Parts: sequence; structure tokens; C-alpha cells
Amino acid sequence: MRQKESGRRLFLLSGAAVLWMAAPARAGDQLDAGGLTFLDFATRDNGASFQRGDAIIAGGPNQISSRVLGVENGKGLARIRFDQVRITMAVPLGWQATEDWERAIAYSSDKRYRLVVWRVDFEFEGVKDAEHYASSKGGAIQSRRPGVKAQARKLGDGTYLVVFENVPKGQGDAESRTVFDLVIPQPGNPKLGVLMTLGVPTSDAGRGIKLFSLLRENMKIDW
Repeated sequence: MRQKESGRRLFLLSGAAVLWMAAPARAGDQLDAGGLTFLDFATRDNGASFQRGDAIIAGGPNQISSRVLGVENGKGLARIRFDQVRITMAVPLGWQATEDWERAIAYSSDKRYRLVVWRVDFEFEGVKDAEHYASSKGGAIQSRRPGVKAQARKLGDGTYLVVFENVPKGQGDAESRTVFDLVIPQPGNPKLGVLMTLGVPTSDAGRGIKLFSLLRENMKIDW
């Protein structure tokens, strides 16, 4: 499943536009789930959804189902191992998860919420580090798609959040999209990192950023 709004190298190499970071990060400037839990996004099916294939989404020759490490029905989540990107995440029950040679993918049963996680080599992408990547991607997409609004800021934990608003709807979508990017630099190696992207319907943006926080809190990266 390739989300048009979240392609890792979508515009970085095609333009030099830069989106300047907002105010410097404060220690308390973090993602916040606002009291929501995975139960607010889950279908409590004991993990049955992860055993179902999806010929439309996961039909590519390199797609494989990701491993379910455990199901916590009472918490509304399943812990999924994405071997190709060496990341373990919790995702809501009722979702599906797959991966290919370069990315992890998870999505809700109605496909309105779509998550993609990549490994990023910043030098390969044509930028020097996570901050340059976040600002360049936001600026370049705005340059190529004038209707899209992007804002990037550094969070207190050293990651970089980019929010894209008014993203055009894709095939099967009923409305425009809001997309959240989180660029996570590798500790001790600023040339490498992880990009986590969640796309949601614009009308669900407020809930979407809270789910984004839950996903980040429950992500384990094997650096």
C-alpha cells in the first residue's frame, strides 16, 4: 500500500524548498494521547483481523504478513513485529499489518487510518540530518502542492513532527486527509533514522494525533 501523501522520497530530490522549524522545542513539548487508549480505536476481536489477508492492499509480490507477538484484548491492542524494518509496535485490534523489503504497513479495517514506517538514510535522501529532512519534506510538498499546508516542529525528545493539512483524498477516500510525520533520529548516528507516517481523514485529525501519540509510545526500534 503506497500512500500518495507519505512517500518517503516523494519530493525531497525535486526541489530545494525548506519549511522553517517553529519555536524551539520545550521539554514538555511532546505528543499527547489526551487520555485516549487503544480501546478507543479498536475492534476487540482477539486479534482475528491479523490473520486475514487483503488482496487489494497487500497484493504486491514482496508483501508478507507481519508477526503477531501477542494480543492484549483488554487493552485493545496487538503487538506486531515488523522484521524488515526491525521495529515492534502496538496497533489497535481490528487492524491489519503487513510489510515489504523497506517498510512496515498497518491500517484500520475501513482503511481510513493508514500507517507506514520506514528506515531513513538521510544522506541518501539528499539531506544532512533529521531536522533537515523534516523541514525539506514539508517545504517541498507545499511547493509542489500549493493547497497543502505543512508545519514542522522539534519535540522535546529530539524527534521532529510534521503535520500536513488539506492533503488531497486518494482513491477510496471520502474526504481530504491530514497526515502526521514523525522523524526519529538514531541515537548517536544523526545520518540515520526512522520515519513514522499516519494518514487520517481531515475530520478525524484531532483523534488521529492522539492515536499517533499512542503508536509512538508503544514503538520499540532495534537500532
